[in-house]
Amino acid sequence: MIGRDPARGFRLPVADLPSWLEPVAATIGEVHGSHLTRFLPPAEGARASAVLMLLGEGPDLLIIERAHDMNSHAGQPAFPGGALEDQDANPIEAALREATEETGVDVAGVVPFALLPDLWVPVSNFIVTPVLGWWRNPSSIYVADPREVASVHRVPIEQLADPRRRVRVRHPSGYEGPGFDVSGLRVWGFTAGLISGLLDLAGWSKPWDDTRVVDLDGPLVVDDA
Repeated sequence: MIGRDPARGFRLPVADLPSWLEPVAATIGEVHGSHLTRFLPPAEGARASAVLMLLGEGPDLLIIERAHDMNSHAGQPAFPGGALEDQDANPIEAALREATEETGVDVAGVVPFALLPDLWVPVSNFIVTPVLGWWRNPSSIYVADPREVASVHRVPIEQLADPRRRVRVRHPSGYEGPGFDVSGLRVWGFTAGLISGLLDLAGWSKPWDDTRVVDLDGPLVVDDA
């Protein structure tokens, strides 16, 4: 495993990032897990996993919709990712492997440039390492594993930062957190928290009405048509 303080992220030694990614890379070391979620990793007992936050020219962000018949997180928008397996030397390898298995992305064109702090997903008891990647040479993407993925999307950052598309999402369990209505999807939960943190980190956020609360099973706020 990569040795680091799990509470803080760090930038990998990558040269020649595009200028629009420099604000993200420059501030990674100052990010604490509490900036992204209130759920910080327990001392032990959780399974290690990783997700790939893949940023391409546009700029845009790769997001998948989970298959609707999965045992957990069914139909939920997410980043490609999953548990570390025996063949994975570190979270980066796991995130890249899962992205290929789920979306068919050619990872030869992906440059990991930073790791965000380890976070915890209580419902599945995973400790998740978010891996930030620059999609230097984009490839075709598709639903590579229909058992796990229903759809694959490159969502423009412009849409994610659009104040009209930002909401607070209320789950029947009582959970309330940031949400985004983009590409016909309502992004919420862990993934939305990471996106919200990314927008703030990069300086892409715009003022929005954080008093607008929608129920998870309610209609989308913005029509993408």
